[in-house]
Amino acid sequence: MGKNLVEKIIGKHLLVGEMTAGQEVAIRIDQTLTQDATGTMAYLQFEAMGLSRVKTLSVSYVDHNTLQDGFENADDHRYLQTVAAKHGIKYSKAGNGICHQVHLERISRPGATLLGSDSHTPTLGAVGMLAMGVGGLDVAVAMAGGPFYLTYPRVIRVNLEGKLRPWCSAKDIVLEMLKIFTTKGNVGTLIEYGGSGLETLTVPERSTITNMGAEMGVTTSIFPSDEMTLTFFKAQAREDDWHELKPDEDARYDKTVTIDLGAIQPNVACPHSPDKVKRIREIEGLEVNQVLVGSCTNSSYRDVMLVAAMLKGRHVHPNVSFGVAPGSRQVLAMIAKNGALRDLVAAGARILETACGFCVGCGQAPQSKAVSLRTNNRNFEGRSGTKDAAVYLVSPETAVAAALTGKVTDPRDLGFVYPQIVLPEVYYIDDSMLLEPAADTAISVYRGPNIGEPPHNKAMPKTLTAKVTIKVGDKITTDHIMPAGPFLKYRSNVPKYSKYVFHPVDPGFSEKCERNKRDGFNSVIVAGLSYGQGSSREHAALCPMYLGVRLLLAKSVERIHAANLVNFGILQLTFISDADYDRLQDGDELEIENVYQAVENKQVTVKNKTQGYSFHTQCSLTQRQKEIMLSGGLLNYAANGKR
Repeated sequence: MGKNLVEKIIGKHLLVGEMTAGQEVAIRIDQTLTQDATGTMAYLQFEAMGLSRVKTLSVSYVDHNTLQDGFENADDHRYLQTVAAKHGIKYSKAGNGICHQVHLERISRPGATLLGSDSHTPTLGAVGMLAMGVGGLDVAVAMAGGPFYLTYPRVIRVNLEGKLRPWCSAKDIVLEMLKIFTTKGNVGTLIEYGGSGLETLTVPERSTITNMGAEMGVTTSIFPSDEMTLTFFKAQAREDDWHELKPDEDARYDKTVTIDLGAIQPNVACPHSPDKVKRIREIEGLEVNQVLVGSCTNSSYRDVMLVAAMLKGRHVHPNVSFGVAPGSRQVLAMIAKNGALRDLVAAGARILETACGFCVGCGQAPQSKAVSLRTNNRNFEGRSGTKDAAVYLVSPETAVAAALTGKVTDPRDLGFVYPQIVLPEVYYIDDSMLLEPAADTAISVYRGPNIGEPPHNKAMPKTLTAKVTIKVGDKITTDHIMPAGPFLKYRSNVPKYSKYVFHPVDPGFSEKCERNKRDGFNSVIVAGLSYGQGSSREHAALCPMYLGVRLLLAKSVERIHAANLVNFGILQLTFISDADYDRLQDGDELEIENVYQAVENKQVTVKNKTQGYSFHTQCSLTQRQKEIMLSGGLLNYAANGKR
């Protein structure tokens, strides 16, 4: 029987385990990437391991906290540059572009494995990489040469057949996917794309699709490396980095889904979840206050050129604040050279920095109760920086239609010819802001006053006694747990950042945890379905750990966050009965006797000492994960000579 792409790549990188869905395997990692919001802690953790040079091809990108509203971000950027030079890591300076866009252009390689401390690392699946978002500590271990453990996924084949019609784009395809798969229930699943439609989709278009696979909660998404991929590598003057990678004709899949590209219509994800997808026609006419084009989802040369072509000779509606953020310096330089930048400025566009910016709430917060149309990948409540804003996710075509008319408009109704964007045979290439590491490791690493040591947890107590400190509902994101925006600059100062855990939900959470500590209790988080959606930021586990959280009781937990909880020594148990979730109340004192013995069983009994009853929960951790969690986390585990 033939092999699919996953079997081919993992088969070549397999270190431990059997390639059977649901089984834990360990693989060798070829490349890593970090961004500044998560990378600072990852490199502090790498330093804590006492190694001199990384074992992987690694790149440190600065793309999140480029808004330097204080010394903290600039200090951390200097730390990142010096620690990269010392330990053999490439460094992409602020202004060079968004990590996924630059990595796609200059570093990506078909068939390679990539770990990134950003949840949208699967973007690189567009060229046939096995690229996965993880917590920073997992990246640190990989840089040290350690294996990466994952649950071998179920592989779903999605056949894209036919061809998109004018005014419909790759963003509409992936929004259609979110309509089918939603944002929950896909843990342990990988999506592999195929079908006749692939010959019509360029690498930038494919990257939009793989990028938003992260919103579905899948392990990653991947396209084959084919003639279209070769065209992209030739244009980047990296033909030697390309090789063909396709599934065998008789490859097996756990499930097959077919999507007719010709039937795709302009889509929109409505507030406040990427899977609340409707046709644009269902909400057309809604007045719009802000339109933003950019992020790692839709900031490629193709996307920005399309926006410029649609705006040429026209002007943005007077009531719309309109901004465009090219994804990389390469894209910005090219549109400056060919005149497209002039067309954008003439039309009334604000040209934003080549960075993540508005996507992570760092700038461009809309007005109160605004309707904001954006081409990025997430529209969680408050993520834009304005809690009562309504953020809609759309394609560049639909974004420009709204910018021109001042209201939600189906781009097919604009009345002019759809621009045909021809990708260049050769892209502008200048890697001068992608700095090589120093040959001499005798470099002094800069440490500003905002940087502290990565905190360690203690081993799990034999009997766990803790109080329910917060009870939340379904689909709680890492933005709810550990907000970004103005707080993100404290990411390397855990005591400071920890004061904002659950700030959007319960601003008094950290104080409750501190009170529990003084009273001799650990803290418990109780949650519904799909807890920990969204960003890979490990601070959503690290900071609760610092506050004394040792137990999460949830209906289900998303993949990256579940791994981060293990890495920081927090026990995660899932409810067997929803009634047990319903019955728990804030302040309940819970107890698990003989924790070390209890977790060896799949079923763990929890006593509710306040209400006087017991209930059963499920422990789904692997044996290795149990050992890590009980030891107090991965740093403790590694210190004992294990990885």
